[in-house]
Amino acid sequence: MKNENIKTLKDFLKDDIRQETDFKRTDQNMGVPAPPIEKPCPSDAKKIPLIEPEAVKIGEVSLKTAILRRESRRRFSNEALSIDELSFLLWATQGVRKWQQKNALRTVPSAGNRHALETYLAVFNVDGLETGIYRYLPSQHQLVLESSPDHLKERMTEAALNQKFAGSSAVTFIWTTISYRMEWRYAEASYKVIALDAGHICQNLYLACEAIGAGTCAIAAYDQQAADRLLSIDGEDEFVVYMAPVGKV
Repeated sequence: MKNENIKTLKDFLKDDIRQETDFKRTDQNMGVPAPPIEKPCPSDAKKIPLIEPEAVKIGEVSLKTAILRRESRRRFSNEALSIDELSFLLWATQGVRKWQQKNALRTVPSAGNRHALETYLAVFNVDGLETGIYRYLPSQHQLVLESSPDHLKERMTEAALNQKFAGSSAVTFIWTTISYRMEWRYAEASYKVIALDAGHICQNLYLACEAIGAGTCAIAAYDQQAADRLLSIDGEDEFVVYMAPVGKV
């Protein structure tokens, strides 16, 4: 790799861009309406209600215990996840804990409360859910069935560069970004914080998994085009940035 390429890639981790960005010219400051807080879905889409966080009676281990147990796990049992457990994991990673006017305060931090990430699920073995691709709707605490592709396990494994545990889980979380949600406020300074936000979400998933006797392993090496095709997204306005298979251990 040429030295100038290394410098360019390293600079992504720095915050010099913040001094170079004219924040007075962002869409927010130019009076452009804010984009939606979550991706809309058709009115006739199949939606599945989830168990409300207050009603879930699982995951009540100490924070210290969850941190001590936390590790990357790539081998899972054949035991299904319950809908209660999946509800808990989704709430822990992207759930709304409080509404302030039109702003949703979630269970994870996000730069400027912009939350430019969407949570998709490749569901293989969750009680009460058919195999398929789902998307989480944090504002409603519901799932929407996006598609039911054939050979989903094989396609999920292919999208994860043939890391087999991505298709042998009970469910694989797949996070995309709709980057304009962040760009609307931060323009060129958006991209580093989108990556940081993804890390916040995945760490919550690790800890929440440990609380229910499940495990996960973050995947940052994947086939971009195959992953985007699997979710039927355009790869430009929305694209995959991270994934994490989850299963009982």
